[in-house]
Amino acid sequence: MSGLKSGPISEARTPAENGLESGPISEARTCAEYGLESGPISEARTCAEYGLESGAISEARTPAEYAPGSLLTVEHLTLADVAEILALTTRLERMAAAERARVLERRTIALLFYESSTRTRTSFELAAKSLGATTTLVSDKSSSIEKGESLKDTGLTLRALGAEAIVLRHAASGGPVLLARVTGLPVLNAGDGMHQHPSQALLDLRTMLLRLGFGVDATVSATLLAGVTVAITGDIRHSRVARSNAMLLPRLGARVVLCGPPELLPEDALGLGPGIEIERDFDQALARATVAMMLRIQKERLEGTALNLAEYVERYQLNGERLARAPRELLVMHPGPIIRGLEITGEVADGAQSAIEEQVTQGLAVRRALLVRALGVTA
Repeated sequence: MSGLKSGPISEARTPAENGLESGPISEARTCAEYGLESGPISEARTCAEYGLESGAISEARTPAEYAPGSLLTVEHLTLADVAEILALTTRLERMAAAERARVLERRTIALLFYESSTRTRTSFELAAKSLGATTTLVSDKSSSIEKGESLKDTGLTLRALGAEAIVLRHAASGGPVLLARVTGLPVLNAGDGMHQHPSQALLDLRTMLLRLGFGVDATVSATLLAGVTVAITGDIRHSRVARSNAMLLPRLGARVVLCGPPELLPEDALGLGPGIEIERDFDQALARATVAMMLRIQKERLEGTALNLAEYVERYQLNGERLARAPRELLVMHPGPIIRGLEITGEVADGAQSAIEEQVTQGLAVRRALLVRALGVTA
């Protein structure tokens, strides 16, 4: 199928090559092999633009290769891990604020962001500070990264300055893998290219548990979400959020229906794993759904893609009329940022069925737990 070489869902023709079975990125010796030069992972033309060394990224085979507490991909999470993270989230949430503020007292966390972020960066920063940690924010616009410093050297510098864990957002898939390997520090993946956003999948899961009536103390199992269908609609091709949710939710018993036009949803998205279907008709997807998760159109990644936005709005926008026609009361979700009037209307985003603000709140709660876990602290 055309698009296999240029789409983000798969860089290769087999699961092993694109890391679906054994890791987030296949072993590579050249930039072109892992998509940094002209492939699907980024729009950068050279490794140097990302500060990555040619051939530096290789397959993340097991969590044991990295510092305990690292979270690089949802593939590394067992159901026991998910249960532990959700339970820790609840324990921290129930603590008095003064007690919680001592959990990571005198610990140092670096936030390293190569891409713009509001929700993820701010929630990680506020989560760390609410636990008593000291944080430092490094962005590509206000550091030596702008002068061409590599990701490796930036990570080693942060380690030398006393950082005990690093939260990384990077435009290239595999950036967190490289950083974890060269620094030996716990690394939390806050989004890498079009590859993974594991903390988003976890906060989305907790939002569903709360809003669908399971509760935060629900027992995590392979059947926890049996009977729940999550329709993820929009720019699946470029979405690390879609990939992470599609790889996590079916392991808990949910069905995931991916919906969108071929330009934004290639057929090879089915290779993300079992429990995933593709439905091109948005109304049919909504008719089956328990949760409608909308994704924005990532205009910054659409170069070379022929997409009629007016036609897209007509066929795939979640508006009040479509919501009212759904056979059941849907839970509406969106990872943000929202493009009001494109993938979703304001009335739906702000309506009673929307859990969008709740997702932001859960982001703070879940990321507290991930930081505590990363630093190996008992709470």
